Amino acid sequence: MNPSDKLAILADAAKYDASCASSGAGKRHSLGTGGIGSTEGTGICHSYTPDGRCVSLLKILLTNFCIYDCAYCVNRVSSNVRRARFTPEEVVKLTLDFYRRNYIEGLFLSSGIIRSGDYTMEQLVEVARSLREDHKFAGYIHLKTIPEADPALLAAAGRYADRLSINVEMPTEAGLAALAPEKSVGGIRTAMGELRWRIEEGKEARRAEKKTRAKPPRFAPAGQSTQMIVGADDADDRAILTTSDNLYGNYRLKRVYYSAFSPIPDASLKLPLQRPPLQREHRLYQADWLLRFYEFTVDEITPANDNGGSGGGMLDLDIDPKLAWALRHPERFPVDLNSAPREMLLRVPGLGTRNVARILLSRRHGLLRVDDLVRLRVAVRKTLPFVQVLDHHPGAGLDDPARLRARLAPPPRQAALF
Repeated sequence: MNPSDKLAILADAAKYDASCASSGAGKRHSLGTGGIGSTEGTGICHSYTPDGRCVSLLKILLTNFCIYDCAYCVNRVSSNVRRARFTPEEVVKLTLDFYRRNYIEGLFLSSGIIRSGDYTMEQLVEVARSLREDHKFAGYIHLKTIPEADPALLAAAGRYADRLSINVEMPTEAGLAALAPEKSVGGIRTAMGELRWRIEEGKEARRAEKKTRAKPPRFAPAGQSTQMIVGADDADDRAILTTSDNLYGNYRLKRVYYSAFSPIPDASLKLPLQRPPLQREHRLYQADWLLRFYEFTVDEITPANDNGGSGGGMLDLDIDPKLAWALRHPERFPVDLNSAPREMLLRVPGLGTRNVARILLSRRHGLLRVDDLVRLRVAVRKTLPFVQVLDHHPGAGLDDPARLRARLAPPPRQAALF
């Protein structure tokens, strides 16, 4: 098979690894319109460096052969898909060729498991090693690592890669046991713990560098992330977010990626749930953001008995999680933007962290009015029903959350059929 055919197969197979800035976007492309761009294209994705820059990455699998038979995976050993395999040298050449043409700024490399976890991990590490040492490649590298691989191989991967990730696969241990019985929660968590302490050890060494002037060892400076399949088992959103919250706390992850399950056409495959809407994936990302940056808890986002939403343990698909929380707690509003503390400002629908920082800075110089909110680029239509400023006091809207919800919820939209 020539490299172009391999690239077509293995770039397409890599689309199931959620890592892109465009993950969860609707299907859209410019073919036949005379325009440019696509949310569906394979081969190049976008990620973020530790300093916040967005970079384009060549996103491929080393191979889509796999010895495992995970029920949710299109590349499982029993799946009837076209297979291909790159050699490490071919991946290195592709990366360098694409980079020299200014198509990409780095590499995202994952793989099916061939022969064994150690053998596969050796191949992944060899790609990164060759790029760094043989070709002095300074671009961004993200490696998907194999949890059952020898810790020495994980350590080697961290010396060459900017970011490492290990997939937790399923939200619950029961889901993993049912759909991927060849994998173990214990092995996955042990490997994630291994990465965490090595990353923290590298940070400590860099801090000590200022005193000793010695060059510290470099280990995955962009941290680690993970991916979770959503909708292949019967885990509700509360269970998913609880798992994510624990992962952030225990392993200091940079990101949990949620991947909406796409069923594989196979009459013999019996799965608990049908494919959930991509809107569910989108709401999980929004809820995840509230956990990480807005000081919300899982209990607040997905209460056990949610009378104002879609049911206990599930996020409301019609409105975003912060608005859903605000409508469940009208007693907490209106919030006075001229005096409320930061933690309460963060809970106002329509106010992001940047808006809150601007409000706190602006109110040092005088009392805020509606015109000031417009100047600060606040989403006033969504925010004004929940706040008061010098020239605005909300009416009776908070006394009727159902009516307010109907006014603020986006209009229904026909979902894509294909």
